[in-house]
Amino acid sequence: MAGEPVRKFATPNPRPLNGGREFRPLGSAKTGGIEARNRGERRGSDRHHIEDAGGLRQTGDEPASEQNFLLPRQAGGMTVFLLLAYALGALVANALPSLNTAAAALASAALFACGSLFAATERSAQASRLVRLVTVVLAIILPMALAGYALAGWVQEGLPWQWAVATLVCINAAAAALFDTRIISLFCAKIASWVGFAVLAPDALTLAGIVGAIITLALIARLELRAASKRRLAREARERVAARAEDILRSFEETGQGWFWETDRRGLITYISPKAAMVLGKSSDEVCGQPLSEIVDPTQGAADAERTLAFHLSARSAFQDVEVRAATSGDERWWALAGRPVYDSYKNFCGFRGHGTDLTEKRRSEQQVSRLAHYDSLTGLANRVQMSQALEQILAAPSGRERSCAVLMLDLDRFKHVNDTLGHPAGDALLKQVAQRLERAIGQAGRCGRLGGDEFQVIVPGNQNRNTLGHMAQEIINSLSQPYSIEGQSVVIGASVGIALAPEHGTTSDELIRNVDLALYAAKDAGRGVFRFYAEDLHAAAEERAELEQDLRDAIAKGELELYYQPVVYAADEKIVGFEALMRWNHPKRGWVSPAKFVPIAEDAGLIDRIGQWALRTACADLARWPRGVRCAVNVSALQFANPDLPTIVANALAHSGVAPSRLELEITESVFLNDSSGTDAMFNALKRVGVRLALDDFGTGYSSLGYLKKAPFDKIKIDRSFVQGATEEGSRNGAIIASITSLAEALHMDTTAEGVETLDELELVRLLGCSHIQGYIYFKPMNASDATALVSGDLVAEADGPQCARAPRQNLLRKVVVVHNGNRLNATLRNISESGAMIEGLWNMPAGSAIRIEFAADKTVTAQVRWSRENRVGVEFHAPLKRRADGAFTVLKGQPAQASSGGAW
Repeated sequence: MAGEPVRKFATPNPRPLNGGREFRPLGSAKTGGIEARNRGERRGSDRHHIEDAGGLRQTGDEPASEQNFLLPRQAGGMTVFLLLAYALGALVANALPSLNTAAAALASAALFACGSLFAATERSAQASRLVRLVTVVLAIILPMALAGYALAGWVQEGLPWQWAVATLVCINAAAAALFDTRIISLFCAKIASWVGFAVLAPDALTLAGIVGAIITLALIARLELRAASKRRLAREARERVAARAEDILRSFEETGQGWFWETDRRGLITYISPKAAMVLGKSSDEVCGQPLSEIVDPTQGAADAERTLAFHLSARSAFQDVEVRAATSGDERWWALAGRPVYDSYKNFCGFRGHGTDLTEKRRSEQQVSRLAHYDSLTGLANRVQMSQALEQILAAPSGRERSCAVLMLDLDRFKHVNDTLGHPAGDALLKQVAQRLERAIGQAGRCGRLGGDEFQVIVPGNQNRNTLGHMAQEIINSLSQPYSIEGQSVVIGASVGIALAPEHGTTSDELIRNVDLALYAAKDAGRGVFRFYAEDLHAAAEERAELEQDLRDAIAKGELELYYQPVVYAADEKIVGFEALMRWNHPKRGWVSPAKFVPIAEDAGLIDRIGQWALRTACADLARWPRGVRCAVNVSALQFANPDLPTIVANALAHSGVAPSRLELEITESVFLNDSSGTDAMFNALKRVGVRLALDDFGTGYSSLGYLKKAPFDKIKIDRSFVQGATEEGSRNGAIIASITSLAEALHMDTTAEGVETLDELELVRLLGCSHIQGYIYFKPMNASDATALVSGDLVAEADGPQCARAPRQNLLRKVVVVHNGNRLNATLRNISESGAMIEGLWNMPAGSAIRIEFAADKTVTAQVRWSRENRVGVEFHAPLKRRADGAFTVLKGQPAQASSGGAW
């Protein structure tokens, strides 16, 4: 049973991966290809290895030499299985077996436990045929027969025969997993188990059944033998074809014309020519099993080619002449790689095969010129020339489908502030980190480049879905907005993104670039840190912006800007203790222009510092005419705060007006902390030396951090009106937030001002929660300087006057929705909702009267019209009212659009 006859039942090697042809360069004429294949399969994922820790199952494609033996190397799993089966039998029988039965059961388990010793004896070169035969009997036949005998004896002692038969069937199934393709071993095990079971009932019927089973299994073994012989002949034929191909390819490689490589479906190298491995300073065996990218040096000069190679490998597409730098430790070597995907006869992807040629000398002569012509010298990204060429090539493609693409234009927010405060070397270091993050965010989806300054561009080829592009743009914004470490200092910037699609938004390069620039301007106008798609009305918006910028310059020159003052009331005695200066512009043609519209324009145009200085001088001059106990607060932008001359400007304004510094309060937003540098702390210290008060404006709505309060010498915290509005509604958490802020301020010996108080119930709440000062329409609206002077000439007592509550009860929510306006999908937050309308946050500069669609979910959509817009908030009225259910949720009425669910609850 050992030796050559056993080979008849050895399973042949599996089917070749490419449907019958084996490609193994430089193997031996007969077995070199097979050995290389076995090595690759052991390293890669093409080998389906199915083997548990106990040894019940062997590999499905183990070497033929291993399959020549009847015994597997380990059988410990069968021991555990048998012991478990006997334990369950004892529980079912509710009694232990007799001594003889238990001895037979334990002997069967013990023999399987010695399986590794029996396997070693069979594989021993000194073992004779008789020794191997006895070993097989002891390792297979005897333990299985003892197991069957033990179960049969146990039946006579009280174990239900149904349980015994089921247990024996399970033992045979475990034996099938153990012996797998060893047909003789498997058949012997099955016959032995049933013979042992039948020993205690030796009648004619039992004997006939055993003989029938033996004959049946012998016929099956005969058929398996014939099939194995056919597979062996086919394998030998394939090996002859492979050997012939190897001889031809070896001749090609030895001439020095090129070398070969191969990967499996996971991208791991299964073959590489020894000549190429030698260039890498390794042997072929050392390189095999590593990703193909390991033979490529990911330096700045080879980054683009490496991305191209990775793209083709991930897309499973053929490629030619991809120039990469070899990962050598010595001299620089360049290769041109070509490859194609390989599939088996079932069209399953198996990996790549290809060849490479040496381009070192050619590359050295062309590298410098190509580099300067196509890449940005600072970041290593494609430059403006290369990006323009890439876009023109896409737009000039012969097929309309191939001319589709998307262009994303990026502009960094607050980058100029970094350059001005930390210097240009720090700005260059920041741009390098931005380029690295941008490449990671884009990945293989597109090509990114730097156009100059802080402007970047991304080209995404193909017909792109707007949702996909929106997710990509948001990922870019999130990635670039994370803190940077520059020269040991933490720096935070942002990014705005404009998106245009070809051919929808332009069929030429110039037209597409012009429109994506307009989309970028729209993103900046929307509050920065967002993305916007191009829309037709952006041309008019750009013209309006340019016109408004020029009008703003004229207004500054002509003194058309005004300061309005809104009183601040002390909550305890309702007396006016100060004002907040608010910028107002009454345009000669447009009328009153919102500060939310012209202040961002002033910042982009570099006018905010001039406006800020004028506001300081004007507020101090007006403050000089008011009683000494009245203060005035003036807003200071982040750009003003970054000006090193700000303390001098403030001191000059105070000296010129004769106002005591303690009467002037500077309101500063959290944006000044985005670039956490020593200059920020120095500015705070300088302002405190002047003697002015400092207030933290809009606390809780930006990059809130308690660290600001720990190190910045603030005298007051201003609670943003978004927390005040809706605080009295049922289920609102705003009250808890206000209480926390007031408690924190009291512990830090700071005042608190609640902004935007408009109703009596809000006034009562903020008083109960401990706010020391109140500002809002409940007392006064902003007024001009003359009215403010007349107001403070009296007894300074304020009287609350306003509605009891802001509106009919609404359901207070904090839910993300998507608003569709002019084809743009805008992410927003639903703050509250009623039967007739809702308030939505996150929509900047949305014109009143605009028709929008609100998507609560994929199948829950309503249409509405914008009734009012204030900064980033809009109030909308539904075209068809909603219906409130008994549980308080809203459902869609029959009059809603067809795509909305008629029964869905919100």
